[in-house]
Amino acid sequence: MSQITKKALAASLKKLLSQKPLDKITVIDIVEDCEVNRQTFYYHFQDIYDLVEWMFLTGAAAALNGKKTYDTWQQGFLQVFEYALENKNLVINTYHSISRDQLERYLYDVTYNLLIGVVEEQAAGMAVRDNDKKFIADFYKFAFVGLMLDWIRRGMKDDPEKIVEHISTLIQGDIKRALEKYRT
Repeated sequence: MSQITKKALAASLKKLLSQKPLDKITVIDIVEDCEVNRQTFYYHFQDIYDLVEWMFLTGAAAALNGKKTYDTWQQGFLQVFEYALENKNLVINTYHSISRDQLERYLYDVTYNLLIGVVEEQAAGMAVRDNDKKFIADFYKFAFVGLMLDWIRRGMKDDPEKIVEHISTLIQGDIKRALEKYRT
């Protein structure tokens, strides 16, 4: 029952985002649209930004769904773009609101989790320190998220498949080469 209520609250927030910006939506707006009381909202979430974070985290889990290997990272990253497009009002409103930090944190976490899986896979059989693997994943994380934030800032108009294709072409084989340089 808890997940159903959370999903209903999320659906209400998405509906309201098509009418007004995130920073103009109140808990009262959400609970009235969802036809629950405020206590129900606060049983599940601390505030609206907690609801937004939950929406991003559940979306990330669905988007990635095991796409954390060298052969599938492009598909996983593309699915993060597609999730953003499917939730364009939420993403753009979050980007332009005071909770932009949550969007960025979400993107950094999702992207890091995707990339560290790729780095670990590529490092199999190599003697590379964990700190160095983390550094490589962080380096690519910042590049990927920077591109995605720029895409969001410009209105999410470019084709995500083309963006992922460009990234893939640019870094093909580079993770393995970076790991080779950090061998101990």
